[in-house]
Amino acid sequence: MDSQSIQSLVNAIKREILPNLGSHSFLSSSPYDTAWLAMIPDPRQHDHPMFEKCLNWVLHNQKEEGFWGDYDYEEHETFDGLECLASAIVCMTVLKKWHVGSPLIEKGLKFIHENAELLLSRNKHGKFPRWIAIILPGLVDLAHVVGLEIIFPQSTEHAIADLFSNRQRILEREELVDKNQYYPLLSYLEALPRTYKISHETILKHMDGDGSLFQSPSATSSAYLATGNEECLAYLQSLASNCASNGVPSVYLVDEDLTKLSMAYQLVKLGLTEFFDREKDEILAQIYRNYKHGKPSTKSIHSIAAELYKDCLEFWLLRMHGYSVSPSSFCWFLEREEVRDHIEKHYEYFSSVLLNVYRASNLMLPDEHQLEKARTFSKTFLEKIVYGGTRDESIISPSHCRMIEHELGLPWMTRLDHLEHRLWLEEKDACVLWMGKFSCHRSSLVHNQDIMQLAVQNFVLRQSVYRMELDVVKEWSETTGLSKMGFSREKTTYSYFAVASSVYLPCNSDVRVLVAKSAIIVTVADDFFDMEGSLEDLEKLTDAVQRWECEGLSGHAKTIFEALNDLVADFRVKNFKQSGKDIKKNLQHIWGETFHSWLTEAKWSRSGGAPSTHEYLDVGMTSVAAHTLVLPSTCLASPTTPLQQLWSNPYQPITKLLMVIARMLNDVPGYLKEEKQGKLNFVLLYLKENPDASVEDSIKFVQLLLDQLKKEFLQHVLDELCELPKPSRQLHLWCLKVFHMFYNSSNRYDSDTDMLHDIQKALMVPPRVPKLKPLRPLPEQLGPKPQVFVTKSLSGQFGLERFHRKSFIGYRMGSQIGPVNRWEKMYKSSSFKLCFA
Repeated sequence: MDSQSIQSLVNAIKREILPNLGSHSFLSSSPYDTAWLAMIPDPRQHDHPMFEKCLNWVLHNQKEEGFWGDYDYEEHETFDGLECLASAIVCMTVLKKWHVGSPLIEKGLKFIHENAELLLSRNKHGKFPRWIAIILPGLVDLAHVVGLEIIFPQSTEHAIADLFSNRQRILEREELVDKNQYYPLLSYLEALPRTYKISHETILKHMDGDGSLFQSPSATSSAYLATGNEECLAYLQSLASNCASNGVPSVYLVDEDLTKLSMAYQLVKLGLTEFFDREKDEILAQIYRNYKHGKPSTKSIHSIAAELYKDCLEFWLLRMHGYSVSPSSFCWFLEREEVRDHIEKHYEYFSSVLLNVYRASNLMLPDEHQLEKARTFSKTFLEKIVYGGTRDESIISPSHCRMIEHELGLPWMTRLDHLEHRLWLEEKDACVLWMGKFSCHRSSLVHNQDIMQLAVQNFVLRQSVYRMELDVVKEWSETTGLSKMGFSREKTTYSYFAVASSVYLPCNSDVRVLVAKSAIIVTVADDFFDMEGSLEDLEKLTDAVQRWECEGLSGHAKTIFEALNDLVADFRVKNFKQSGKDIKKNLQHIWGETFHSWLTEAKWSRSGGAPSTHEYLDVGMTSVAAHTLVLPSTCLASPTTPLQQLWSNPYQPITKLLMVIARMLNDVPGYLKEEKQGKLNFVLLYLKENPDASVEDSIKFVQLLLDQLKKEFLQHVLDELCELPKPSRQLHLWCLKVFHMFYNSSNRYDSDTDMLHDIQKALMVPPRVPKLKPLRPLPEQLGPKPQVFVTKSLSGQFGLERFHRKSFIGYRMGSQIGPVNRWEKMYKSSSFKLCFA
């Protein structure tokens, strides 16, 4: 993968996408809703559609297999498949209505006939989603009205019968606007049978202030056809005029900030900010200016999901990039009882929003109790979804469920950015929005082909760079003799993988290689002090490092010192070339104090002494060598910053916190091993000082302390007022994430197998991304009307039962013109039979 191809994609995105970030470009086009707008006749020419461009979109966006939408044809995912089935029927219906697209209808009918059994059978426990039971019978009815027979395989007869029975039970059981349903029956107005009487006044009563019915373009189209209401028409006209692709989304949002936030979030999550840093910063600066001016309160209960999703995104992005933002900017839902109750009642529909609440809470700072409550609240319902099952299994897609499991099961601090970028690429629903009538809304930005292609190419290019760098590190490890010591853990690949997956930018090549070499020396030397060297050997090696002279050393000690000397020389030369600063004394000092701390711990272990926890941490925070890895690299990452600012004495608070946290992270999973080896450990020392405590008490104490220390650490990382520059603070965070990854629940660093899968994904195996199907270009005008395609009626029948609904008042058609009469005509009374082949 060459850099020229990548730069070409970058230029295309900067030229064609970023300058046009309006609300119209945010959500993916919905074939279902687009077809419903195309269904509306032009009041001046009744034999033409009012929204001709929507009909054009339907004509030119059928997939090769015969469906409309994002269904993964090879994987047959039911969640998308049922939506595609509904979309295919309504798209074919609108084509039939306007006497166009006969070949497309034929292809769509073939898709349904070949796939209906698969789509209608892939539901757990024999249950269909509520929405498909409401929608599908109504669409089949509508298709028949325009003369289109939907031919289902004979094998689906029982499934179809069940759907019609389910619909009848739903219509008899539920109120038109039932508070127990997140999307009530009225939001599916377009698919309700004519026998279900709904008055003009009822429809208008439940319209939102923007002229929509439940913010649904399809339901609003039906509301306009039924009432001729001008506000409905204005909403639909605004929607159609603001959609550049001519396909309308499943919900109409007039919020450019949300579009820009989603773009910035997507660039961050895909690891593309290196190409769009200026654009991302401009977006966030504008968002922050708007944030400081406040915002109006939610006007509609149906806007809660969109507003809360946006607020969580805003909080995460702004705080992550050093802006001062309050948790109250998105935790407002906790203080509004009706909103909180609404989310609790319909928590499955808020799964993606709750997931983003939980993600935002990862950036918790000290004493942010409101954020603590939001985290607890969101976690409770996310765990219900993943571990307790959902009340409606159609709401949560497998991909979305995997993302929730990933978030709950792997703390944010343990995740390496490079692997997170891969996950974001591979999971189709990594970034679903809030729930719509059928499934979660999806951003068009997420599946934009240029952006995804750039992300894939960039990831693969990184992998090739990493493999070359790994070869350099392996060669160095062999040349210096460190990989052939015999007694120590051979962790060359582990060390490089951890560094590369954190410090992932190509420009940081020197940092990756030198820090990986440092980690190898730390591992080998630490093992030498723990297991191999005599006390005399250890004292000689420590003294040699203090003097920085190899005289008097031999064997393993000499090999370690010579490798260290080579590393320091390399660090010194590269840093001097970049900044003109000579860091020789700093490097010798930091390695000297690290070796001294190892010697102190070795003497403690061999003498059987037990220092206090305070004394132990004073030494242990140095012996874990986190600062030895991070401080030299900050000089390379921030070459223009004065050395005394980067490498102060005493160390900066952020560095001290890194050292202490890394030591405690190392000690929790390693206490059993170190107890057997006679080594000291914070968990064990706490037990000595607190004889009434159990091991569980000691571990709990350490974990509580770690939680507090990590919040303080994060405050320094995200604080723009911190004395260290951003690249240096970022390196501190990356270093801590590596330690957290290795020692989260077990000692993965010591395992020979635990890391192999992650290493393969990071360095070797290209990402497997969901297949993307390009949209066909749109012509300016409709072509000539092709010959009408007539489907064949085959054997097998199922009668559509009719019933009377008492709780709603029917209304008589008055002298209204236009849409009302056409609505009545479209849904004229019919007694037809379904066809099965």
